[in-house]
Amino acid sequence: MSAALLAGLVAGYGIAIPVGAVGTYLVALSARTSLRTGLSAALGVATADGVYALVAVLGGAAIAGVIAPVATPLRWISAAVLIVLAAHGALRAVRSHRAPATRAVTPLAPGRAYVSLLGITLVNPATVVYFTALVVGDRAGVEVPVLDQAVFVLAAFAASASWQAALAGGGALLGRVLTGRRGRLVTALVSSAVITALAVRLVLN
Repeated sequence: MSAALLAGLVAGYGIAIPVGAVGTYLVALSARTSLRTGLSAALGVATADGVYALVAVLGGAAIAGVIAPVATPLRWISAAVLIVLAAHGALRAVRSHRAPATRAVTPLAPGRAYVSLLGITLVNPATVVYFTALVVGDRAGVEVPVLDQAVFVLAAFAASASWQAALAGGGALLGRVLTGRRGRLVTALVSSAVITALAVRLVLN
């Protein structure tokens, strides 16, 4: 269970750390409205990450028996997908750093902030691809206890929630740093490094 907890935390932080458009909006929203609104928005983002982690775990468990004969090739494919995501995130961060764009923030009530950020994050295909590649590739052909699956999902949600809450809570004080050109570049590159490390781990196991 401890391994599932650690894997979930690493996976959650890996997808949550980059301060892209959603993170920038979250920090600015918290700075311009209230901590309550910011935390509601942060919970919306984390909920989407948790939903996709759950979908990936359930899907991986359902097809584990089918993919067992091709477990090794699948791990290589999953690692490749993760590396592509990491490279894409790093490239997008570099491009954004060179040609930054700003967007006005419209104040939202806490409930609407939660729903809005949940919807925005759910339509991001990279999130579900990331979790599916990680979960299915890492556990191909291996029967994982239900408790471990639950721990992984909850840990991924908790990691995402803690990071998003940190962005919201620090919006007023750290907004300029985290949403600035250099801050966005550094956080995106750190996330890409985490995802790449996870990809390497898949093929080394």
